[in-house]
Amino acid sequence: MVNALGAGAEEVWPRLLAGDTSRLSLRADLVPDRTLLLGEVRSPLPKLPRNLARYDCRNNALALAALLQIEPAVAAARARFGSHRLGVVMGTSTSGVGDAEEAIRHQQRTGGLAPSFDYAQLEFGGIAHFIADFLAITGPAYTLSTACSSGARALASARSLLALGLCDAVIAGAADSLCRLTTNGFSALHAISQELTNPCSVNRRGLTLGEGAALFLVTSAPSGIQLLGVGESSEAHHMSAPDPSGAGAETAMRGALEDARLAPSDIAYLNLHGTGTAQNDSMECWAAARVLGGDVPMSSTKPMVGHTLGAAGAMEAGFCWLVLRASRDGLLKLPPHCWDSAQDPELPELLLVTKGQQARPSGRAVVMTNSFGFGGNNCTLVLGAATP
Repeated sequence: MVNALGAGAEEVWPRLLAGDTSRLSLRADLVPDRTLLLGEVRSPLPKLPRNLARYDCRNNALALAALLQIEPAVAAARARFGSHRLGVVMGTSTSGVGDAEEAIRHQQRTGGLAPSFDYAQLEFGGIAHFIADFLAITGPAYTLSTACSSGARALASARSLLALGLCDAVIAGAADSLCRLTTNGFSALHAISQELTNPCSVNRRGLTLGEGAALFLVTSAPSGIQLLGVGESSEAHHMSAPDPSGAGAETAMRGALEDARLAPSDIAYLNLHGTGTAQNDSMECWAAARVLGGDVPMSSTKPMVGHTLGAAGAMEAGFCWLVLRASRDGLLKLPPHCWDSAQDPELPELLLVTKGQQARPSGRAVVMTNSFGFGGNNCTLVLGAATP
């Protein structure tokens, strides 16, 4: 993974546990007359190979930065199964829009598009085809774009490809990059906070945008961290607003538990979608309270990396993966919920994680993560440590 906290698990994990919100950046060049706090990736990004220059955009460079961290494992899977038995499923909501914006500005100045621009940078399917071409993979390769649930749904689709016997291994995840289109869009919706996002607080004023990428190698091996359950719903309540009752979110959460054949009491931690917007936090908190009750530790990690939009579902599944990987002596170290601790009396009281808090699962270590997108595209994942 790569995000505002750093590049790779070894950089990200200690900063995630520390609740480090200091690595966000101020940008005044995206929305007219506004200076925004953003989760910008400041780590150096790799150059795309010259033979794949048509895919050269920041979004794909973010994806490549994450991919290179798992390339040895991917190479081993390719050698074992063959290129035709490996697939790629990616999620994104921006693709190469930022680079397209630059190309259009070049056209306005000169009358022609920038020579470096290619439609493959902008086209949603480009990110999956880029990864497949980079790895010389010939199995299924496609991109999903369901707004902020894209990354979670990519992991769900990877599991389906394995279950159907179409692949023996799948590179799955998501990437999204900051651009003027999305920042101005969220600004027009009055959804961006002028300060750091403050999820679940009575003082919450909106989200903090971010960028990044998270990729997994998904196989059917019984070892390692397991994707135990997937719950999906599409409520179609409104183009950009969630069902205020939280019915769609609740359906996804209950569906994930049912798919994993687990009870709510089996969940040791919930990573909230937790955008810090009035409507998301209200509906999600009530849905979480109905499904899990008030005793399960929960936190939103978005104050540390920003809302990475289409990448958020994969990114936060990655955070849950890190929580499970670091389990020692039956204890799970949990990312803290970064907020001003001002309880909203209109929300149920939940157990929001404080810095240094740990969880002791009663049995197998199992965690849950929520991702909710525009149009009511909801996806909940349940991850667990492999059974001994």
